[in-house]
Amino acid sequence: MSTVKIVAEYAKSSRSSCKGCSQAIPAKGLRLGIVNRHPRGFDTTHWHHLDCFPFRSQPIESAEEINGYALLEESDRDALKKLEDEGFRNSDKVAAFDFDGCLVNTSVKRIGADAWSLLYPTIPEKLQSLYNDGYKLVIFTNESNIERWKNKRQQAVDSKIGRLDNFIKLVNVPIQVFIACGLGKGSGQTDDPFRKPNPGMWKLLEEHFNSGIAIDMNQSFYVGDAAGRIKDHSDADIKFAQAIGLKFYVPEEYFAA
Repeated sequence: MSTVKIVAEYAKSSRSSCKGCSQAIPAKGLRLGIVNRHPRGFDTTHWHHLDCFPFRSQPIESAEEINGYALLEESDRDALKKLEDEGFRNSDKVAAFDFDGCLVNTSVKRIGADAWSLLYPTIPEKLQSLYNDGYKLVIFTNESNIERWKNKRQQAVDSKIGRLDNFIKLVNVPIQVFIACGLGKGSGQTDDPFRKPNPGMWKLLEEHFNSGIAIDMNQSFYVGDAAGRIKDHSDADIKFAQAIGLKFYVPEEYFAA
């Protein structure tokens, strides 16, 4: 599972640029950073302007959890709280989805933030309806390329995050995202407990990223394309749902009905 933390601070100089818009962040201006732990043991930080930060794809339970929040000026704390209020909804009802092959078409031969297309035209309306009905929307996605591409790892990260951010902008609803970056069985390495069909990502949601609200399993569900059918690449999605105890749908059943 990817280890990510969010930091907030005032830029000491104007040398940093925003990962979202590529423009410079002015000295003394508020900047928010996504901090990732590099496999070699050091941290890498991607800085953003406040308005460019991808809140909808970063699982932040509350603004107070952002490192450095307490040191900000009151107006900037209020701005972060406002974005929080407009963003995620923690709920006892969870509508969960796979990403590749479920919400979007992608190809292993194409990389980049724009290398995807919507799988069904009904998806934005369906997701907006769920959100309006009080559901929390969550994506659980495996992305072993982040571990496998050892010499191009940042390219794999940027491609995956870029696709997720662009999808969420298109559907225009807050979605919490969990990405399992490790390899599965048969890779010669220890099986990643967060990689589907293992239930680690769901447990993380339950225990740490739903404000302690108990999830109603009768109203919650999961949609994924890996259902163990003849043409499916695996059965990871249906086994993930079974391990958790969630109702399961394939995309054509849920979005094309």
